[in-house]
Amino acid sequence: MPSLERLNGALWYPVPYEGFKASDRVVYTHACPNQHLLPLLDHAFASHGKRGYLTGSNYIWGWEMNRLARQVTVTAGGEILGERYLPLGSTDVSRIVEEIAVLRPDFVLNQLIGPSQYEFIAAMADLRRSDPYFASPRCPVLSCNLTECELPVMGTSADGIVAAGPWFQGMPALLAGQEQKQDFSSSFEAAAFASVIMLAELLNRRPGAEDLALSQLLALPNARQLGISARTHHTRLPIAIARVENGGFNVLDVLEPIEGDPYLTAGRDLPRPVLRVVT
Repeated sequence: MPSLERLNGALWYPVPYEGFKASDRVVYTHACPNQHLLPLLDHAFASHGKRGYLTGSNYIWGWEMNRLARQVTVTAGGEILGERYLPLGSTDVSRIVEEIAVLRPDFVLNQLIGPSQYEFIAAMADLRRSDPYFASPRCPVLSCNLTECELPVMGTSADGIVAAGPWFQGMPALLAGQEQKQDFSSSFEAAAFASVIMLAELLNRRPGAEDLALSQLLALPNARQLGISARTHHTRLPIAIARVENGGFNVLDVLEPIEGDPYLTAGRDLPRPVLRVVT
């Protein structure tokens, strides 16, 4: 964001993120927590229970997503049994999986990324095979940022993961009028494609529009029609819950599109955040 400010630039950001920030220089075209984490937790509470275990890579995505998951779970009358982080790139997951095996949560929220995630998912698959308590669909691993792109790396170990996102293969395109383009490889690609179309729609037949500030561009009437909020710069998105089965996502439920709410100002009564030091 400082670079965008310094260089008078703009960014269309087509990947999920942890919320609690917004910028006049950015349009957020993928999901924030009220569009991925909260619906995913609602699904887990109703289908599996409210005793959770949190994992994450040791950086802002894991910290913030797990902080919010902890607040939501406790507010709903649930319990967080454990919370562990790994350095970025670490594959030393044995302690985490051993702890999960002992604590026996109802679900595991996975905020690990890259090789850490792949090793963890493989170890959890071994646990499911060795301990009947973890046999699918009991105690699923939940994910807010898993897409089709990573499934080939994880193979059959990924089966049973439950994920949330605005798009999975087989769903309609994110933006009306894109129906002719649905063969995306992931929700990231779908959101990036929608970003290009939205920008083109805002600039089309408006000489000089390319010189407007992003906030001015988003104040145009058709920005709202495209699903972009001029107030938050977030987009209105559908919410899908899907389970990995046989190397692909099987969509379990699709909710109506909702506005991005990066600061959770609409309808979620959360406890006051607690400052934590992660070591």
